[in-house]
Amino acid sequence: MATSTSTLDDLRRRIDEIDDRLHDLIMERAEIIEAVTAIKRQGRIAAIRPGREARILRRLVARHRGGFPRPVLVRLWREIFSGAVIMQGDFAVAVAALEEMPDYWDLARDHFGSHIPMIAFHSLGETLRAVTERKVAAAVLPVPAEGEREPWWPLLARAGAAAPRVLARLPFAGRGNARGDGGLDALAIGHAEPDPTEADRSLVALELAGELSRARLIAALKTAGLAVTLFAVHEPQGEASWNLVEIDEGVGEGDPRLAKALEPLGDRIARLAHLGSYAKPFAPTALGQRGGGR
Repeated sequence: MATSTSTLDDLRRRIDEIDDRLHDLIMERAEIIEAVTAIKRQGRIAAIRPGREARILRRLVARHRGGFPRPVLVRLWREIFSGAVIMQGDFAVAVAALEEMPDYWDLARDHFGSHIPMIAFHSLGETLRAVTERKVAAAVLPVPAEGEREPWWPLLARAGAAAPRVLARLPFAGRGNARGDGGLDALAIGHAEPDPTEADRSLVALELAGELSRARLIAALKTAGLAVTLFAVHEPQGEASWNLVEIDEGVGEGDPRLAKALEPLGDRIARLAHLGSYAKPFAPTALGQRGGGR
């Protein structure tokens, strides 16, 4: 028994030493963040870099070994990211906290961190307005879907170049112990600059000036090498209809592939709006979990 206790005590001392080293590195990282913050303030650069965060997490998950759960590893770094954002000044998140969809609050907390201020809004319009008017730095809204009576994304499409843009898809690294039945996904939008990664999806809204079938639009994009992963239509009474297309690529302003795809459609496209992009979330298998994923 004495030998067993002595061995356990030795192991605990080693853990304490590792904890101290980890803490030293976190404090060293914070010192670097202070220098980064000073540079960002000079250039008026946004506090968050969603693409850089995704690249860091992908690299860490890829190099990870041993029994420590990968989702928990990501959770740790998400809190580290959150601490860095808090150090850079005021940052708050608007959340569409809809009664019929309670999980968005949990998704926002898991993504942005447990100490980032969050404000609940009980309508999509109020949530979008909060970030559009820069009362908050980011907003969390439902992923668009077919059949919505009053979707939020056409408001973003009509707002022009000064509007916030899609920055991230939530959850990025699997679902935690959220309340409710789970299964909901969300998009985070904000005013940060585009931050592409090696694996992104993009959202484009198209205002139509004439008849155009879904099949023809998807086929035109496919011919240009652009696969569609989500499609939604909004047809307001007495107004031109809008099509929302999610493309399985990083497609930015002036992308020649998109221009090539839309050219044969001629004047049927009245307006095109890039709504932003996001880093593709981890597949469950990459995190050591079962099941499929987007």
